[in-house]
Amino acid sequence: MVAEVIVNSTVKNLNKTFDYHVPVELTGTIKLGDRVLLPFGNLKNLEEGFVVGLKENSAYKVKDIVSIQEGFSISKENIELARWMAKRYFCNMADAIKMMLPPGTSTKIIANRIKEKNLNFVYLKKDIEEIEQAIEEKKIKSDKHIRTLRFLEENDGILTTDLEAFCDVSRAIMNTLEKNGYIEMIPKQVERNPFLHKVIKQDKKLVLTEEQNNAYENIKQAMEQQKFEEFLIYGVTGSRKNRNLFTTH
Repeated sequence: MVAEVIVNSTVKNLNKTFDYHVPVELTGTIKLGDRVLLPFGNLKNLEEGFVVGLKENSAYKVKDIVSIQEGFSISKENIELARWMAKRYFCNMADAIKMMLPPGTSTKIIANRIKEKNLNFVYLKKDIEEIEQAIEEKKIKSDKHIRTLRFLEENDGILTTDLEAFCDVSRAIMNTLEKNGYIEMIPKQVERNPFLHKVIKQDKKLVLTEEQNNAYENIKQAMEQQKFEEFLIYGVTGSRKNRNLFTTH
Protein backbone atom coordinates (compact mmCIF):
# COMPACT_ATOMS: atom_id res chain seq x y z
CA MET A 1 0.00 0.00 0.00
CA VAL A 2 1.14 3.55 -0.79
CA ALA A 3 0.10 6.74 1.00
CA GLU A 4 -0.13 10.13 -0.65
CA VAL A 5 1.28 12.58 1.89
CA ILE A 6 1.28 16.36 2.22
CA VAL A 7 4.49 17.38 3.99
CA ASN A 8 3.98 19.85 6.82
CA SER A 9 5.86 22.76 5.27
CA THR A 10 5.23 26.36 4.24
CA VAL A 11 7.62 26.09 1.27
CA LYS A 12 5.59 26.68 -1.89
CA ASN A 13 7.29 24.06 -4.06
CA LEU A 14 6.40 21.42 -1.45
CA ASN A 15 2.69 22.13 -1.83
CA LYS A 16 2.02 18.77 -3.47
CA THR A 17 1.63 15.14 -2.50
CA PHE A 18 4.54 12.73 -2.07
CA ASP A 19 4.22 8.94 -2.26
CA TYR A 20 5.34 6.85 0.73
CA HIS A 21 5.23 3.10 1.23
CA VAL A 22 3.06 1.90 4.11
CA PRO A 23 4.94 -0.81 6.09
CA VAL A 24 3.13 -4.08 6.79
CA GLU A 25 2.75 -3.28 10.49
CA LEU A 26 0.82 -0.09 9.64
CA THR A 27 -1.30 -1.45 6.78
CA GLY A 28 -4.27 -2.32 8.97
CA THR A 29 -4.26 0.91 10.95
CA ILE A 30 -3.33 3.77 8.61
CA LYS A 31 -6.21 5.86 7.25
CA LEU A 32 -6.96 9.12 5.49
CA GLY A 33 -6.18 12.12 7.66
CA ASP A 34 -3.51 10.44 9.78
CA ARG A 35 -0.57 12.55 10.94
CA VAL A 36 2.63 10.61 10.22
CA LEU A 37 6.39 10.83 10.68
CA LEU A 38 8.60 10.09 7.71
CA PRO A 39 12.07 10.67 6.21
CA PHE A 40 12.14 13.53 3.73
CA GLY A 41 14.92 14.47 1.32
CA ASN A 42 18.32 14.70 2.98
CA LEU A 43 17.00 15.88 6.33
CA LYS A 44 18.47 14.03 9.32
CA ASN A 45 15.37 14.41 11.46
CA LEU A 46 12.04 12.89 10.58
CA GLU A 47 9.54 15.22 8.93
CA GLU A 48 5.82 15.39 9.56
CA GLY A 49 3.09 14.83 7.00
CA PHE A 50 -0.64 14.27 6.56
CA VAL A 51 -2.10 11.30 4.67
CA VAL A 52 -4.49 12.66 2.03
CA GLY A 53 -4.77 9.59 -0.18
CA LEU A 54 -4.20 5.83 -0.25
CA LYS A 55 -3.49 3.66 -3.30
CA GLU A 56 -1.99 0.29 -4.19
CA ASN A 57 1.13 1.29 -6.11
CA SER A 58 3.40 4.20 -7.02
CA ALA A 59 5.33 4.99 -10.17
CA TYR A 60 8.27 6.16 -8.06
CA LYS A 61 10.80 4.58 -5.76
CA VAL A 62 9.37 5.43 -2.36
CA LYS A 63 10.53 5.50 1.25
CA ASP A 64 8.67 4.02 4.24
CA ILE A 65 6.43 5.88 6.65
CA VAL A 66 8.04 5.49 10.08
CA SER A 67 5.05 5.90 12.42
CA ILE A 68 1.53 7.24 12.90
CA GLN A 69 0.96 9.95 15.50
CA GLU A 70 -2.05 8.67 17.41
CA GLY A 71 -4.79 11.11 18.41
CA PHE A 72 -3.96 13.83 15.88
CA SER A 73 -5.81 12.76 12.72
CA ILE A 74 -8.38 14.76 10.75
CA SER A 75 -11.49 13.62 8.91
CA LYS A 76 -11.93 12.97 5.20
CA GLU A 77 -14.31 15.95 5.05
CA ASN A 78 -11.62 18.20 6.52
CA ILE A 79 -9.13 17.04 3.90
CA GLU A 80 -11.54 18.07 1.15
CA LEU A 81 -12.12 21.38 2.91
CA ALA A 82 -8.34 21.93 3.11
CA ARG A 83 -8.03 21.24 -0.65
CA TRP A 84 -10.71 23.86 -1.33
CA MET A 85 -9.08 26.38 1.03
CA ALA A 86 -5.66 25.92 -0.56
CA LYS A 87 -7.12 26.53 -4.03
CA ARG A 88 -9.38 29.37 -2.97
CA TYR A 89 -6.89 31.30 -0.85
CA PHE A 90 -3.63 30.35 -2.65
CA CYS A 91 -2.07 28.85 0.50
CA ASN A 92 -0.22 25.62 1.15
CA MET A 93 -2.52 22.70 1.84
CA ALA A 94 -0.45 21.92 4.96
CA ASP A 95 -1.37 25.36 6.35
CA ALA A 96 -5.05 24.71 5.66
CA ILE A 97 -4.88 21.30 7.34
CA LYS A 98 -3.28 22.78 10.45
CA MET A 99 -6.37 24.98 10.81
CA MET A 100 -8.34 21.75 11.40
CA LEU A 101 -6.14 20.58 14.29
CA PRO A 102 -7.13 21.12 17.94
CA PRO A 103 -5.56 24.24 19.51
CA GLY A 104 -2.13 23.55 20.93
CA THR A 105 -1.40 20.54 18.70
CA SER A 106 -0.29 22.20 15.44
CA THR A 107 3.37 22.63 16.41
CA LYS A 108 5.86 20.16 14.94
CA ILE A 109 7.60 19.83 18.32
CA ILE A 110 5.73 16.90 19.84
CA ALA A 111 6.90 17.68 23.39
CA ASN A 112 5.27 21.13 23.15
CA ARG A 113 1.84 19.88 22.11
CA ILE A 114 -1.09 19.93 24.48
CA LYS A 115 -1.86 16.31 25.25
CA GLU A 116 -5.28 14.78 25.61
CA LYS A 117 -6.50 14.91 29.19
CA ASN A 118 -7.01 11.53 30.88
CA LEU A 119 -8.57 10.94 34.29
CA ASN A 120 -8.89 7.75 36.34
CA PHE A 121 -12.34 6.42 37.25
CA VAL A 122 -13.06 3.73 39.86
CA TYR A 123 -15.49 0.86 39.29
CA LEU A 124 -16.55 -2.13 41.37
CA LYS A 125 -15.26 -5.36 39.89
CA LYS A 126 -17.36 -7.76 41.99
CA ASP A 127 -21.09 -7.96 42.67
CA ILE A 128 -22.40 -6.07 45.67
CA GLU A 129 -23.67 -9.33 47.23
CA GLU A 130 -20.22 -10.89 46.97
CA ILE A 131 -18.61 -7.82 48.54
CA GLU A 132 -21.09 -7.78 51.44
CA GLN A 133 -20.50 -11.47 52.04
CA ALA A 134 -16.73 -10.87 52.14
CA ILE A 135 -17.30 -8.13 54.73
CA GLU A 136 -19.50 -10.40 56.88
CA GLU A 137 -16.95 -13.23 56.72
CA LYS A 138 -14.21 -10.77 57.79
CA LYS A 139 -12.30 -11.24 54.56
CA ILE A 140 -12.40 -7.48 54.35
CA LYS A 141 -11.57 -6.01 57.78
CA SER A 142 -10.20 -2.52 57.22
CA ASP A 143 -12.70 0.27 57.96
CA LYS A 144 -11.30 2.29 55.05
CA HIS A 145 -11.68 -0.64 52.67
CA ILE A 146 -15.27 -1.20 53.79
CA ARG A 147 -16.11 2.50 53.62
CA THR A 148 -14.68 2.75 50.12
CA LEU A 149 -16.55 -0.28 48.78
CA ARG A 150 -19.88 0.73 50.27
CA PHE A 151 -19.50 4.24 48.90
CA LEU A 152 -18.87 2.75 45.45
CA GLU A 153 -22.09 0.73 45.72
CA GLU A 154 -23.96 4.03 45.31
CA ASN A 155 -21.33 5.94 43.31
CA ASP A 156 -19.79 3.45 40.89
CA GLY A 157 -17.63 5.09 38.21
CA ILE A 158 -16.44 7.99 40.37
CA LEU A 159 -13.17 9.88 39.82
CA THR A 160 -10.28 8.61 41.95
CA THR A 161 -9.68 12.14 43.23
CA ASP A 162 -13.31 12.47 44.31
CA LEU A 163 -13.23 9.08 46.00
CA GLU A 164 -10.15 10.11 47.95
CA ALA A 165 -11.92 13.28 49.11
CA PHE A 166 -15.33 11.80 49.98
CA CYS A 167 -14.04 8.68 51.74
CA ASP A 168 -10.84 10.16 53.17
CA VAL A 169 -8.74 7.37 51.69
CA SER A 170 -5.38 7.33 49.95
CA ARG A 171 -4.42 5.93 46.58
CA ALA A 172 -2.70 3.08 48.45
CA ILE A 173 -6.11 1.93 49.76
CA MET A 174 -7.48 1.85 46.23
CA ASN A 175 -4.39 0.04 44.95
CA THR A 176 -4.88 -2.68 47.57
CA LEU A 177 -8.56 -3.12 46.68
CA GLU A 178 -7.64 -3.29 43.00
CA LYS A 179 -4.90 -5.83 43.68
CA ASN A 180 -7.41 -8.00 45.56
CA GLY A 181 -9.86 -7.81 42.66
CA TYR A 182 -12.62 -5.75 44.29
CA ILE A 183 -12.29 -2.63 42.15
CA GLU A 184 -10.66 -1.49 38.94
CA MET A 185 -9.31 1.92 38.00
CA ILE A 186 -9.82 2.81 34.34
CA PRO A 187 -8.23 5.86 32.64
CA LYS A 188 -10.59 7.69 30.31
CA GLN A 189 -10.08 10.63 27.99
CA VAL A 190 -12.13 13.68 28.89
CA GLU A 191 -12.85 16.75 26.79
CA ARG A 192 -11.13 19.95 27.79
CA ASN A 193 -13.34 22.98 28.34
CA PRO A 194 -11.38 26.16 27.53
CA PHE A 195 -14.23 28.31 28.91
CA LEU A 196 -14.53 26.50 32.26
CA HIS A 197 -12.93 29.26 34.33
CA LYS A 198 -13.41 32.12 31.89
CA VAL A 199 -15.75 34.90 32.92
CA ILE A 200 -17.63 36.17 29.88
CA LYS A 201 -19.51 39.41 30.23
CA GLN A 202 -22.81 39.72 28.42
CA ASP A 203 -22.70 42.19 25.55
CA LYS A 204 -24.97 45.19 25.59
CA LYS A 205 -27.36 45.62 22.70
CA LEU A 206 -25.67 47.87 20.16
CA VAL A 207 -27.46 50.91 18.79
CA LEU A 208 -26.74 51.87 15.21
CA THR A 209 -25.78 55.42 14.33
CA GLU A 210 -27.86 57.29 11.76
CA GLU A 211 -25.38 56.49 8.95
CA GLN A 212 -25.16 52.85 9.96
CA ASN A 213 -28.94 52.55 10.11
CA ASN A 214 -29.29 54.02 6.62
CA ALA A 215 -26.81 51.48 5.24
CA TYR A 216 -28.61 48.67 7.07
CA GLU A 217 -32.04 49.66 5.76
CA ASN A 218 -30.80 49.89 2.15
CA ILE A 219 -29.23 46.43 2.34
CA LYS A 220 -32.27 44.98 4.10
CA GLN A 221 -34.61 46.41 1.44
CA ALA A 222 -32.55 44.90 -1.38
CA MET A 223 -32.55 41.49 0.32
CA GLU A 224 -36.29 41.56 0.95
CA GLN A 225 -36.91 42.46 -2.71
CA GLN A 226 -34.42 39.74 -3.77
CA LYS A 227 -32.41 42.20 -5.83
CA PHE A 228 -28.83 41.49 -6.85
CA GLU A 229 -26.92 44.56 -5.70
CA GLU A 230 -23.54 45.46 -4.27
CA PHE A 231 -22.96 47.84 -1.38
CA LEU A 232 -19.54 49.26 -0.55
CA ILE A 233 -19.28 50.28 3.10
CA TYR A 234 -16.82 53.02 4.00
CA GLY A 235 -15.57 53.59 7.52
CA VAL A 236 -12.47 53.94 9.65
CA THR A 237 -10.98 50.95 11.48
CA GLY A 238 -13.17 50.02 14.43
CA SER A 239 -16.32 51.64 13.04
CA ARG A 240 -18.23 48.33 13.28
CA LYS A 241 -18.00 47.31 9.64
CA ASN A 242 -18.44 43.57 9.34
CA ARG A 243 -17.25 43.38 5.76
CA ASN A 244 -16.15 45.91 3.16
CA LEU A 245 -18.35 44.59 0.38
CA PHE A 246 -21.90 43.33 0.70
CA THR A 247 -23.55 41.42 -2.11
CA THR A 248 -27.26 40.62 -2.02
CA HIS A 249 -28.96 38.14 -4.28
